[in-house]
This record gives sequence, structure tokens and C-alpha cells, in this order.
Amino acid sequence: MLTVICETPGQLRAVDRPMPERAPDEVLLRVKRVGVCGTDLHIFTGDQPYLAYPRVMGHELSGIVEQAPADSPLRAGDTAYVMPYLSCGDCVACRQGKTNCCVNIQVLGVHRDGAFTEYLAVPQQFVHKAEGVTLDQAAMVEFLAIGAHAVRRAAVRSGQRVLVVGAGPIGMAAMIFAQLRGARVTALDSRADRLAMCKAALGIGSTVTLGDQDQAELAAISDGEFFDVVFDATGNPKAMERGFQFVAHGGTYVLISIVGASISFSDPEFHKRETTLLASRNATTEDFETVLEAMRNGRIPDQALNTHKLSLADTPTGFKDLLDPARGVLKAIVEC
Repeated sequence: MLTVICETPGQLRAVDRPMPERAPDEVLLRVKRVGVCGTDLHIFTGDQPYLAYPRVMGHELSGIVEQAPADSPLRAGDTAYVMPYLSCGDCVACRQGKTNCCVNIQVLGVHRDGAFTEYLAVPQQFVHKAEGVTLDQAAMVEFLAIGAHAVRRAAVRSGQRVLVVGAGPIGMAAMIFAQLRGARVTALDSRADRLAMCKAALGIGSTVTLGDQDQAELAAISDGEFFDVVFDATGNPKAMERGFQFVAHGGTYVLISIVGASISFSDPEFHKRETTLLASRNATTEDFETVLEAMRNGRIPDQALNTHKLSLADTPTGFKDLLDPARGVLKAIVEC
């Protein structure tokens, strides 16, 4: 079967591998779609802190069930999506239902080989029937669930002022689910094309371009009070540090981004505002279900978000183009 391996940063290679043998508790999937995530881009550029090379990337996937255990609700021919965070079920986090931050977590495409391949065997508890959605939509559920999880972590409420810093796919996912809760959302980014998409595709009313006047503009939008909830989805340590300035007194700051560097902030200002600081990692089954319900109800502009496609065979040569801002890539899907 065709498999694409990231051997070292910047180098992808297509190889022929034997089809995996399904263990008794696993589902064998014919992979059909794989979303390209910021994590994959960071793996390609060598900036992912949790990974050892070589690695088969890809964790946002949908496919068709080829084989399943006899006691599984899945049957051959079912369309399925995968929760790519393989949790142990026994650690302190899993015992609290926080499988997204399992101590022993194995993320497909990061800690173990992922979905840039034609067939994949996955433990059955992480494979779910994708009812009422297309293969393309099913491959989008994971990144949208990360945004839904962050919004749920922050307990966003109707009428709150929300700022999302970073208008990439994860940032847009947070915007979508904050709006669905009735929040008044503002987007901050350096790219005019991304901010235009926030307005046109997501209906974001307020957008601000990163620059010398952005703090003054954000103050004006928020009547000088700044924002009840701020989400950082930039993946930039300096932006993460700066985001503390945009949190209202009594507000909440949520760091969705994961970076390899340390970040710092002013403790006197942090205490003066009594800021609530939250990390948000991955997503849970509840968040995946939130996304699927929104999709089935037509609340997700999935066609606008999916801007590019490429085949698995073209991935070794075409992947680098996804990093080119001139190509206007928001979300790319690999067809396997």
C-alpha cells in the first residue's frame, strides 16, 4: 500500500508498505481523506516538540471500514472518523474523563504512525461511525473539535466579548463555536485574506489587522474594557505573551497553541486583573459530538474552510506548497 513518510524535516518519501494486520480489538480502515493540520506543517518544518523521525503524519482522518471485531457496532462499508488521541483509560487524567490529556497518550501521526497511507488499523474504541456527514466533513471533525473544546473549557456565554488571536483553522474553529454560544467575536491576525474569510465565511463582525494600532482598535471595539475571553491560536510565543494585554479584568485567557519555548507574563498585571489562565489540549468525545451535531444542522461552513486538495501520491512533492502564503491555503485535504 502507498504510504508517505516524513523522514526528516522537509523530506517526504513515498514507499510501498504491506497492509497492516488487524489485531482482535482493532478496526481496519481504508483511509479516504486526511486533513492537513498545523501539527503536520510543524512536523514538516521540524518544529513539533513531541515527535521523533521518521514518522507517517496525519491524524485528521475519515475512511471506510474494511474489517471490524464481531462485537463492534461498526460493519464493513461504514463511513467512519477516528479520534486520534489513543488514551490509556487508566491514568489520573483518564480516570477524570480527561482522555485528551492522558499521561500515556499516543496521538496518531505524532507519537505513532498516522494516516498518510491507504490502510490503517486502529483500536476499535477510537473509531466511530460518521452518520449524516460526508467523507470530507468527517475528516474535518478533529480540528473543529479542538476549537469546540477550547470554547467549552472557557465556558463561553452569550453576550460575552471574545477575541481570537490567530485566524488559522483552529482559530476559526474557536470563532465558530464561540458564536454558536452567542458570543460577540473579534478576530486578530496579520493576514488580510484570513480576516476577509472570517467575515465572509464565518460572519465575524469585527476583525483587526495586527500592527501598531491593533491594541487601540481592540480597545475601541470593547469600549476600553477589552475581552471577557481571549483565545490564542497563533503558535507564536511572543503573540501568546502579548495576548495577556487583551484580557479584561476578571477575564479568561485560553492558550490553544502548543510551542516548544517558555512564555512569561507580568505577575502584578495578572493578579490585578485576576485573570483565569487555561490550557486547552486536543478534544474529548463530547467535543466531537458537538461538532457532528453542528455539521448535521448546517452550522459549519465546511466547503469554505476546505480550500485545497491533493492526492496521497502527489503529497511528497506538493506538500511544501501548502506552506506558501501566496497560495491562500486555509485547510487542505489529502485524498487517499
